[in-house]
Amino acid sequence: LIIFSFCLGLSCLSGFFHMKNKNYRISKSHEELLIPPTPCHAKTNVMFLKTHKTASSTVLNIMFRFAERYNLTVALPADQLLHLGYPRTFVAHFVEGFETIGQNYNIMCNHLRFNPLEVKKVMAANTFYFSILRNPIPLLESSYIYYKDYVPAFRSSKNVNEFLESPTKYYHPADYRKNIYARNIMWFDFGYDNNAEDDTNYTQAVLEEIEQNFHLILIADYFDESMILLKHTLCWDLDDVIYFKLNSRSQDTVQTLTLESEEQIKAWCSLDWKLYLHFNQSFWRRIEQTIGLEVLEKEVDHLRTRQKELMETCLSEQEAVKKDQIRNKALLPFQSGAADILGYNLKQDLDNMTLRICQKMVIPELQYTSYLYAVQHPHKKRKDVGLPLLWTSLQE
Repeated sequence: LIIFSFCLGLSCLSGFFHMKNKNYRISKSHEELLIPPTPCHAKTNVMFLKTHKTASSTVLNIMFRFAERYNLTVALPADQLLHLGYPRTFVAHFVEGFETIGQNYNIMCNHLRFNPLEVKKVMAANTFYFSILRNPIPLLESSYIYYKDYVPAFRSSKNVNEFLESPTKYYHPADYRKNIYARNIMWFDFGYDNNAEDDTNYTQAVLEEIEQNFHLILIADYFDESMILLKHTLCWDLDDVIYFKLNSRSQDTVQTLTLESEEQIKAWCSLDWKLYLHFNQSFWRRIEQTIGLEVLEKEVDHLRTRQKELMETCLSEQEAVKKDQIRNKALLPFQSGAADILGYNLKQDLDNMTLRICQKMVIPELQYTSYLYAVQHPHKKRKDVGLPLLWTSLQE
């Protein structure tokens, strides 16, 4: 029953839109029955700016599953690219098939460096734009571990606290393309100069521009609350935002920041800090103005209950496991830096329909991107992600 309810949204689909009554209750009073339902259309043209180390891989999985559920077209990286040209500023030809498909994509959610004019060439005029931010303090520690081997500023320091004692000793702006993960990475992802001077007029202008370009900014530190707000804003169903946490790492690879380091991050990544503070406030203001905290709390509980039920159905351990414990190597996430990126083991005795649903919940980002690419562009060479693929043929 749990699994079937997970797919209920399918029966409501009409073309690219499905209707739902947001005020529906199982038992309606006589007065409620007299009130005509207020339907809304699920938004199916959606652009998600995937920022780094912000739970965005989990959001990408949600977006991919939504696209498959409603037979939508995803703007995927061209040829063998796994990102949409990142860290180069996005241009439309980074999307596979743009020359022939044009402005007929429904979903865009792979990593890119935001460039609104070029994105608008790919996405429809009525596209909904959203992104997600994270507190820069845990974000920088996460970046340090994940990109330790790639970023010169991180590679030459012993640990994150040593780096933060004197960031300019290790960080050289001349290496900015290699060092982008070491300073104001969210600012960079939104298309701005992550080494810009923290000038009040400049930062205010950027914040206002982001507000104009994006309909919604979520907060990773309140991920479940963010999913409920997203569900309401897009007029999606709860099943559309159910998730298992992806691309997380084991706790033993987390480095403890000193209080001095935490304060240093606020100064070193001051552009990201301002970005986060501004949109954290607007996030909670949006919730109070639309859902209300009481309804939010109930819906978060409902989300977590459904998530737990699905975990009990799908997973043999009921939780994420370390990389060396993942039995099916096709479900092994890409491993980076000093992090141990966790994954999942599925139960052995699942029926075909349940297995397929569970696989989609846990398939890592690179493998899912490769699979969708093969579905949408069957005549093109399949992406080589350097990892085993869950489905070697599309009929499996």
